[in-house]
Amino acid sequence: MSGGLLIAGTTSDAGKSVVTAGICRWLVRQGVKVAPFKAQNMSLNSFVTREGAEIGRAQAMQAQAARVEPTALMNPVLLKPGSDRSSQVVLMGKPVGEMSARGYHGGRQEALLGTVLDCLAELRGTYDAVICEGAGSPAEINLRRTDIVNMGIARNARLPVLVVGDIDRGGVFASFFGTVALLSREDQELVAGFLVNKFRGDVSLLEPGLDMLRDLTGRPSYGVLPFRHGLGIDEEDGLRVSLRGSVRESAVSSPAGEDILRVAVCAVPLMSNFTDVDALAAEPGVVVRFVDRPEELTDADLVVIPGTRGTVKALEWLRERGLAEALRRRAAEGRPVLGICGGFQILGEHIEDDVESRRGRVEGLGLLPVRVRFAREKTLTRPVGEALGEHVEGYEIHHGVADVRGGDPFLDGCRVGAVWGTHWHGSLESDGFRRAFLREVAAAAGRRFVPAAGTSFATLREEQLDRLGDLIEEHADTDALWRLIESGAPSGLPFIPPGAPA
Repeated sequence: MSGGLLIAGTTSDAGKSVVTAGICRWLVRQGVKVAPFKAQNMSLNSFVTREGAEIGRAQAMQAQAARVEPTALMNPVLLKPGSDRSSQVVLMGKPVGEMSARGYHGGRQEALLGTVLDCLAELRGTYDAVICEGAGSPAEINLRRTDIVNMGIARNARLPVLVVGDIDRGGVFASFFGTVALLSREDQELVAGFLVNKFRGDVSLLEPGLDMLRDLTGRPSYGVLPFRHGLGIDEEDGLRVSLRGSVRESAVSSPAGEDILRVAVCAVPLMSNFTDVDALAAEPGVVVRFVDRPEELTDADLVVIPGTRGTVKALEWLRERGLAEALRRRAAEGRPVLGICGGFQILGEHIEDDVESRRGRVEGLGLLPVRVRFAREKTLTRPVGEALGEHVEGYEIHHGVADVRGGDPFLDGCRVGAVWGTHWHGSLESDGFRRAFLREVAAAAGRRFVPAAGTSFATLREEQLDRLGDLIEEHADTDALWRLIESGAPSGLPFIPPGAPA
């Protein structure tokens, strides 16, 4: 068997990433050797593979669901937005330059199709099945000519397509029908059916609509996945984080000690790798929320400045909103602050940036004795070390090179009082280190918080992935899904007018 399937969506955020991960976990539990694939990903939430390649974190999570090591083959093209109109293009895990949206869609994207197809072919030659994830919607008719991630790759690789729709948003039947009806005849021949995501209530009430959809399109529904809290793991887009309230606030379990800990994450522009705080939210008694106002730092026991694709822009944003001064006050009062990657750079004395913002020398917040110079080469590593007496693993993705001139050593950065800074993403996923760090935070904040013994972030992640596999196994037509992966789209699927415009 060398099967394949493309998971498309009626919209962005319809659930393609989690459905792909769920199918990967379901298949691997059946003894199938499976790999994920996304030809082109636009995301600021990325990961470093063991060979030092940068790929989307969603694909790394899907690889974990498939129980395989992530590689650059699984996400050959990664676009990292730097503004509304331009992105850094990462090809096979390495940055190759900045490009405007017009420049990319005007020719570069088409030129990458050969690379993308080669990667997919190599995966299909190695694995029994490859589950591909599309991007946005396949019915973006303005982009179809240069598409290499939806129907463009489905047509070239003869992949059957399953369209996922988020019923929680409303209008899912119109979205399903309209998606097919806006595709060309040749594209429609590969669209095998639909999968309803995030359904709440009695499925029997939905069945008449599914029957009518089949009558209208000649295509069946492959399942109705119920809504489940806590399955939005490793989202692609930190830009969609709402600034009001507890976007990723944990469902707080009873704390092991007498107090809880409140963590405020500054929702800086172009926020990257915001999943760094997921491990904190997984701790019983830790509440995590994203904030954008200085008064929201008042009751926080720890403030985190996360990574960002625009360090200087984020620094200006903190100053404009009064958050910079609030952070200085916290530091002076000995109240905990943690800067990660771009957040670490912001805490330093100054930044020399002729690469990202091209603003030259910019003064930092001056809370750590660090001077940062942006290099043209990007650092992409998987460091291992020790901090607070505990083993730590992480990954680094940055252009900024830190010259640490004092303070106490902290991973690759430093610590001064209750202010910590490091370039290491993912360090808080190391359980012993996370608990030691939270004990330091609690002591500095005057909280009687005690980290729960035995909390394993890796175990919690595996449990989440198993829940995704359970959703597919229990609520999808797995026999039909298997036939689709193995044999491709059925022949004779009807054309739904009007089709794509010429």
